[in-house]
Amino acid sequence: MPHKNLGNRTTDNNSESITLIASDGYPIKATFYSAQQTVGNIVIASATGVPQQFYRRFAKYASSQGFSTLTFDYRGIGKSKPLSLLGFKADFFDWAYLDLAAAIDYMSNRSIPLFMVGHSFGGHAFGLLPNHHKVSRCYFYATGAGWHGWMPFVESLRVRLLWNVVLPILIKWKGYAPFSMLGMGEDLPLDVYKQWRHWCRFPHYFFDDPKVSSDLLKKYAEVTTPIIAANALDDLWAQPKSRNAFVEAYKNAPLECVNIDPSLYSGGIGHIGYFRSKAHPLWDNMLHWFREH
Repeated sequence: MPHKNLGNRTTDNNSESITLIASDGYPIKATFYSAQQTVGNIVIASATGVPQQFYRRFAKYASSQGFSTLTFDYRGIGKSKPLSLLGFKADFFDWAYLDLAAAIDYMSNRSIPLFMVGHSFGGHAFGLLPNHHKVSRCYFYATGAGWHGWMPFVESLRVRLLWNVVLPILIKWKGYAPFSMLGMGEDLPLDVYKQWRHWCRFPHYFFDDPKVSSDLLKKYAEVTTPIIAANALDDLWAQPKSRNAFVEAYKNAPLECVNIDPSLYSGGIGHIGYFRSKAHPLWDNMLHWFREH
């Protein structure tokens, strides 16, 4: 079982750097933001290639509103990456089964409800968890199926150029996915890239992959946690129809889909803006829903 590493901590105001130990022994770097009077705990499940530092504004805000919050980096990302990604083994299933599961266990407390915020991949990961039953409510932002056919035409062309031309050249050179060279977030372990590229070929992501076990759909059908899945209309990578194609797998969970009007936010939302400072109204809506539990 994951456990707190008491020997590796640093503190800054209400935030505390900690190390979680996943069930396979891998150290996961995390940050705990404590609330003075906790009404609930929150785990933030990051998007692919987005380091935990990006979520600090929301985490600080949530803690000021009574929600003790945990951010963390998946193995191979941010503070949880090795000195080199060349030859480093990690994939999406590791991120969910091991890393996110460790974060959920760490924040689980029978006397305080636990909530999860999933950004993009975080919404995929929830259905993969072995311990999703510990979460009382889950809120997704920007979760979609990833297929280029759900994207606007120009973005679809750009994404196919990225997958089929640009990244294969860079990966042959580097041995991993150097997304940072393209200004698209953190570099990714090779197996994460391979899975991502392969599953984005299918309208329903990995649910359409014949190589993936049919048990995957059964796992998602086991989820009964209430979910809200919110997507901005200017999120080119996760349009509402893309979201719908994926979240239909949570068929036994109380599910509400929300479309966000980006014109209400200066500069829009896109795929990343859900956690920028201008998104405070979105945060308030989410935290209000958590309090209703």
